[in-house]
Amino acid sequence: MTKSIRVVARISAHPEKVEELKAVFLELIEPTRQENGCIKYELLQNQSDPTEFTFVEEWASHETLDAHLASAHIQTAVAKLQDLVASDIDIRRYNLLA
Repeated sequence: MTKSIRVVARISAHPEKVEELKAVFLELIEPTRQENGCIKYELLQNQSDPTEFTFVEEWASHETLDAHLASAHIQTAVAKLQDLVASDIDIRRYNLLA
């Protein structure tokens, strides 16, 4: 049995670019949720720091996650991020233990 892959991706926006970045991220939700291997894809915004966004994801395998990262909608979004994000995107992959 192949274990699913969990992903937590944290991204911080420039304070004046929060709404612009949120709009880019919201465009990703539906096409990503329709991808093969996508089990969960949620976008969160920090209540105490609205510049901080977090994606919480679950993928069926490393292969389906890699296909997601190579998808046209992700590549289009990444091209728009340069002037919107305040720091490097922090993407971490996890295995579920319990």
